Amino acid sequence: MATIELTNDNFATHVESDDILLVDFWASWCGPCQQFAPTYEAASEVHTDVTFGSINTEEQQELSAAAGIQSIPTLMAFREGILVFAQPGALPAAGLEQVIAGVKGLDMTDVRRQIAEAEDGATG
Repeated sequence: MATIELTNDNFATHVESDDILLVDFWASWCGPCQQFAPTYEAASEVHTDVTFGSINTEEQQELSAAAGIQSIPTLMAFREGILVFAQPGALPAAGLEQVIAGVKGLDMTDVRRQIAEAEDGATG
């Protein structure tokens, strides 16, 4: 599966409907972004059960700001609509594989429980 372009118009739909969504925030002038792009694209061909999206921070400034992007490249991972990973910096192929395996291996029932407990603690 090739990487898809995410925009303000389709981002929320993909977060909500895709089981696992990886998002690469990048810009054309960013050297590390350009170095990471082939690694990201290669992983998208291997992991066809994962949606790989990219957001051009120059073209999608509002979306990038809403996501709190302060450094690029930044990789985010959503699982069942929940942000489960966010980290700036270009990852080597092995590091990206580790992130993907970690996201796939999450017990989402446990993740939801932890979120609920944190929210209860914040309001109580």
